[in-house]
Amino acid sequence: MFRRATRRTALIASAAALLTLATGCGAADMTRQASPFANARGSKTITLSVQSWVGAQANVAVAQYLLEHELGYRVDTVQVDEVPAWDALSQGRVDALLEDWGHPEQEQRYVKDKKTITPGGDLGVTGHIGWYVPTYLAEQHPDITDWKNLNKYAGLFRTPESGDKGQLMDGSPSYVTNDKALVDNLDLDYKVVFAGSEAAQITQIKQFAKERKPFLTYWYSPQWLFEKVPMTEVKLPAYEEGCDADPAKVACAYPHTPLQKYLNTDFAENGGDAAAFLKKFEWSTEDQNEVSLMIAEQKLSPEEAAKKWAERHESTWKAWLP
Repeated sequence: MFRRATRRTALIASAAALLTLATGCGAADMTRQASPFANARGSKTITLSVQSWVGAQANVAVAQYLLEHELGYRVDTVQVDEVPAWDALSQGRVDALLEDWGHPEQEQRYVKDKKTITPGGDLGVTGHIGWYVPTYLAEQHPDITDWKNLNKYAGLFRTPESGDKGQLMDGSPSYVTNDKALVDNLDLDYKVVFAGSEAAQITQIKQFAKERKPFLTYWYSPQWLFEKVPMTEVKLPAYEEGCDADPAKVACAYPHTPLQKYLNTDFAENGGDAAAFLKKFEWSTEDQNEVSLMIAEQKLSPEEAAKKWAERHESTWKAWLP
């Protein structure tokens, strides 16, 4: 999961020196850092929080490009881990979070109780986390896609990191994950091994696929990598409302989650055209994957990818303008 920064003035460049975004893991600690543009009353400036995966970066790239080129704003971006992003948003250190995968505790605290964060509406993309094996492996062993048979195949997934257990590869420990509880509660002979970041996990998946090796991984959609490495989901026990309420007792699949946007409440009420634009920002899974693929696989800068997408989809983004 990635990020970037684009600056057009010396002032913005100096801010970027403090808050530079670097590809890979290691997000900024927003409990101590803040953009000089966040919550700046009376000026056309805005700070967007960007999570460390490429889909979130795609959202921010397009929003930033249009805010700058169509609405005349200065835009700063800061990478923040998922939970600290809520703290930063509540405190006005960032103005908007464009992709949240579901944090009910934070929503209760900041939206319902403190009212310092305001829902910004649907992103238009439905997210789903799951366990996946490469499709070539599922074709060889069709029953491997049922969690009940995973112990039968644990030996296929052993790595130096997992020892005598099968490896379940996760990305960053900061992501939404129930995997350690699932392994324990479903009595699976597996060990969760963190790659450290989306980028590192992608590198490992590509290497396994190149060598046609077995792997079992935590992964999520939407994600451009499915186009490069076909993967098949392993069926976990069916998700039911509330089955994941106690993190220690989770024994069910991840839900399908309509991804949400959130705004700092003061910004939502007083952010003018920028706030209005972000509330209307809503695109499809295909749109997000198109931009993500340009950034992650074609190695375009986020601004270049956003520009190309905007040129191809004017009828979509015109509807977002105030």
